[in-house]
Amino acid sequence: MGSIGSAAAQTATEVRVIEVDGPIDRPLLGFLEDRLADAEAAGAVVVLQLDTPGALGQDGIGLAERVARAEVPVLAWVGPVPARASGAGLLVMLSSSLAAVAPGTQTGPLLPVDVLRPAAAHVDLDGRIDRWLAAREREVDRSVLGRPLTARQAIDAGIAEVAAYTVPQLLREVDGMTVRTASGEMQLETRVATTEGEAAERTVDMRFEEPGVLTRTLHAVATPSMVYVLLVVGLAALAFELTQPGFGFAGFGGIALVGLAIYGLTVATPSWPWLAVLLLGIGSLMIDVRLRSLSWPTWFGLVAFGVGSVLAWGHVDPSVRISPWLIGGAIVSSLLYYGFALTVALQSRDRIVGTQRGLIGLVGEARGRLAPDGPVFVKGALWRGRTDGEPIEAGTPVRVRGVDGLILRVEAETPHPVGPPAT
Repeated sequence: MGSIGSAAAQTATEVRVIEVDGPIDRPLLGFLEDRLADAEAAGAVVVLQLDTPGALGQDGIGLAERVARAEVPVLAWVGPVPARASGAGLLVMLSSSLAAVAPGTQTGPLLPVDVLRPAAAHVDLDGRIDRWLAAREREVDRSVLGRPLTARQAIDAGIAEVAAYTVPQLLREVDGMTVRTASGEMQLETRVATTEGEAAERTVDMRFEEPGVLTRTLHAVATPSMVYVLLVVGLAALAFELTQPGFGFAGFGGIALVGLAIYGLTVATPSWPWLAVLLLGIGSLMIDVRLRSLSWPTWFGLVAFGVGSVLAWGHVDPSVRISPWLIGGAIVSSLLYYGFALTVALQSRDRIVGTQRGLIGLVGEARGRLAPDGPVFVKGALWRGRTDGEPIEAGTPVRVRGVDGLILRVEAETPHPVGPPAT
């Protein structure tokens, strides 16, 4: 029987704490597999800190198999409050060397394993669970796996063996226990120092493993709700640019948001036909904006947008389904934004451009240096002017030669000679 941490009297047991927060999607699964391999290479004890409803389009059973094959102790802890471990999270608990829960947390239910495909069938799932439990010499009341359990119920059913509010408390509770791994039995030496003398002995060297910025970002955007928000806000920003003469910050921001949404769609995949209906609704709203009206395209667009919003991810588990409040807020906001705000903005722009065109041919004055842009004063109002030639100094008379969006194109006015004509 091996012993973790007993190689030398002053050698601390290395403990890697890996947080599993949220649905287990592609970025998080890759991070977990990488950290498990690194912990095995270092001979470290692994603590998986679970707070997950299950897998999101990924192989949750495969992750549990990976935990069962680990050659180092893997302790699965559901915490802190109000964490939960359902679906693939519960499978990880069943395949781990030892499972623990924080009082006040939830364990289960087992199904769905994958919250993105709740109706998916899993071949020989019961047989896999039997093999994991047999390898760990654990007995679990399988009759309760179909419902959510409190921490006490999870312990009574044999799903968890220890109750602990924190990771340090967990390590103190399991110190001295013998657990099974793929490489055999091992005794845990995970006493967390509580006195200065124990601290001097360095009984445990604990490290919290966190994904990098890119992984955290990709994990954060890969849920139906986040994809929905990114898509709706990104398209709204791009729609705003259609009311402007140029392409500015809102446009670039919209491109970035839509880009993240497109990535999210490859992870939290929707029902593509209903997503098309959602996009058709936004397109119809934009048509009415371009028409400067509030007529049937707006009402058709709102209905299509609402139906698409509900059904695009209507097949997923309720734990990750888009909130009806979020969808309702998006519908109302879209009516106000597309039906009124953008339409009024375009109508105001049309009035300004019409007024500017009436200034063509008039003479004004540069109120600042134009190089090439600057303020010009024409017909009692201050405008933004632009010269296509040499810079124009402040105080120089200018003549309006055209309109470029909301900008007056001007040139320096050549003074006419004063006096009698030459003979």
